[in-house]
Amino acid sequence: MYSNMGTQPGPGMPRPAADAQPNPFGNAFYGAGSGLIRGGLGAYGEKILGSSSEYVQSNISRYFSDPQYYFQVNDQYVRNKLKVVLFPFLHRGHWTRITEPVGGRLSYKPPIYDINAPDLYIPFMAFGTYVVLAGFTLGLQGKFTPEALNWLFIKGLFGWFMQFMLLKVTLLSLGSGEAPLLDVVAYAGESYSQR
Repeated sequence: MYSNMGTQPGPGMPRPAADAQPNPFGNAFYGAGSGLIRGGLGAYGEKILGSSSEYVQSNISRYFSDPQYYFQVNDQYVRNKLKVVLFPFLHRGHWTRITEPVGGRLSYKPPIYDINAPDLYIPFMAFGTYVVLAGFTLGLQGKFTPEALNWLFIKGLFGWFMQFMLLKVTLLSLGSGEAPLLDVVAYAGESYSQR
């Protein structure tokens, strides 16, 4: 039956299109690929996706500023920031963040240029160190299991979340306005570097 594989089809046999792809639905959607339907659905989808992406872009900056901003750090910044966090009484200088004009409005300088700027690098590294050292301590005590490490991780995240909520509720009750979400997350996570 298929003895002529790789050769030209015989007379009376239809030739498959060179770029045809198999249709898993058979002919159930025959005609759905016509230009009118495809164009109409494409325009409708573009309208929905275009307006929703504009909405997301306009509202995401209200809650999430640029996450890359919080990871702009170097070795010198980390050393100096840890000194400020661990030994605040040794800090000589200002305690306010440095602003710069960007696009006609004032913006805060990133952490690499401002020791008082919140960053997420130190809280994430401190949280990871906390989990690893707690797991190591459990191992020294002979109580280590993967479930125990998972439980430490979950309790740590829950503690970070509770600190975040406490800071957010305090800021809202004081009427200090809308602080960027990642700023509050960064400030709540600094407690892990003090443990």
